[in-house]
Amino acid sequence: MKKMKFGAVVMAALIILSGCGMSNTAKGGLIGGGAGAGIGALVGNLIGRNAGGTLAGAAIGAAVGTGAGLLIGKKMDKMKKAAEQVQNAQVETVKDANGLDAVKMTFDSGILFNSGKATLSGTAMNSLKDFATNVLIPNPDCDVSIQGYTDNTGFKGSTVEESIQKNITLSQQRADAVKSYILAQGAAPSQIKSSVGFGENNPVASNETAEGRQQNRRVEVYLYASESMIQAAEAGTLQ
Repeated sequence: MKKMKFGAVVMAALIILSGCGMSNTAKGGLIGGGAGAGIGALVGNLIGRNAGGTLAGAAIGAAVGTGAGLLIGKKMDKMKKAAEQVQNAQVETVKDANGLDAVKMTFDSGILFNSGKATLSGTAMNSLKDFATNVLIPNPDCDVSIQGYTDNTGFKGSTVEESIQKNITLSQQRADAVKSYILAQGAAPSQIKSSVGFGENNPVASNETAEGRQQNRRVEVYLYASESMIQAAEAGTLQ
């Protein structure tokens, strides 16, 4: 019976959070409220996976209060609006490992890089400079995770296993290139918590079509609450 009640609460939370009219502020309050960290983390996990991403952030292992959740949601609403002004980026709301609101930015690797390369294009540099200047630097209490992905196209003259490893290496080089450029624009090194290449893993579309493969070749940047942001939210001082 307890398991059924727990499942019902989780499903209700998922239905509520899926409402397109609800802001991050409202969602943050729900996750941070009486449902507790367990349900918050579970809801965050489900939403994050359904969005095709790998959850960002280290779980803090404690419930975040309703007021703190609301403040973090409000903060993420502001950051999302700033991120939406960055050209060539798709921006959406997701959940981090603590079930708190986070912002996900997806850059098509075709915009960032030439085919098979890990050198940033001029267009990419302009977008990432804007991102660093207008999103990251004004929000030093926000942590960042960078994730690189490829499609499953093999390399000429390579076995399947070799191609998989080469795609992992390429995705890692691309994630690192984004990280290096952001840092060169003045973002704080302490903000960038990870830069990882996942290769062919976590596809967001079918690799059976050219359109799907294009969607899978991407770099995702996650913006989520740092420990200091959570502490400030709990103290009621987060701006």
